[in-house]
Amino acid sequence: MSTTTLPMPADWRDFLALTKPRVMTLVVFTGLCGMLAAPTHIDPVLGFTAILCIALGAGAAGALNQWYEADLDAKMRRTERRPLPAGRMDRETALQFGVGLSAFSVILMGLAVNLAAAAILTASILFYVLIYTVWLKRRTPQNIVIGGAAGAFPPLIGWAAATGDVALLPVLLFALVFLWTPPHFWALALFVKTDYAAAGVPMLPVVAGERTTRNQIGLYTIPMGVVALLPWVLHLTGAIYGVVTLVSTLVFAVLALQVATRTTGSDDTMKPEKRLFAWSILYLFIVFGALVADKWIA
Repeated sequence: MSTTTLPMPADWRDFLALTKPRVMTLVVFTGLCGMLAAPTHIDPVLGFTAILCIALGAGAAGALNQWYEADLDAKMRRTERRPLPAGRMDRETALQFGVGLSAFSVILMGLAVNLAAAAILTASILFYVLIYTVWLKRRTPQNIVIGGAAGAFPPLIGWAAATGDVALLPVLLFALVFLWTPPHFWALALFVKTDYAAAGVPMLPVVAGERTTRNQIGLYTIPMGVVALLPWVLHLTGAIYGVVTLVSTLVFAVLALQVATRTTGSDDTMKPEKRLFAWSILYLFIVFGALVADKWIA
């Protein structure tokens, strides 16, 4: 008599994995920095609530992304062990979790903090799920360029939570993350392009080749660096932000140049690409940390 092994039921770790906690860390940090850089002081309880809502909204978007892309995740080594492709959770559960978490985060933000922050949070979730995940991801190599806006909303949300409106500085922070996303993500795509090719995702290295991708990384680094320094140039921040951002951006530019100007072989270890990817993550932590330090120390 044969027996069929049933998948283990999902536990709390699987629900946590649905929220993409590593991605959420950067989202929460940039949202917190946007709040702390605002010219007004928010009540600590309301501030905590706002950051919680940003985290929940980001997690909800991640869950809905994994719900929609379960078939793609199953084809890539980097994602095949996620709860859905691994069979530890069914898609309906992931969908209900994502929708419920989205609604809760937006409603709580609107009731406890303010409607402006809730509206921007709503836009960020919808943009990531509908524009990036559903519309762009499978259709165009420019998916990450346009879709990069989804991850750029948190500074705007944090600022709006503290002030109730939006100003030039958080808009520049939005633009910085928006322009940072292509070189950051394409560095990753260069050393996992076989995964994307296997899944049929039209990432730039797959459809246009490595040379074009490397050129684009170098090109996007230029406006990213300019926008990163604009808050200092426009006297919206002080010297702490300016000096730290200038040095950090120069390091980013050197690493991007190494990636943009090199050729690779079949046995290449992609060390420059991995260094750029790692630094790009640290870069945002440094720049946004300097933004807060500039306000609170200077």
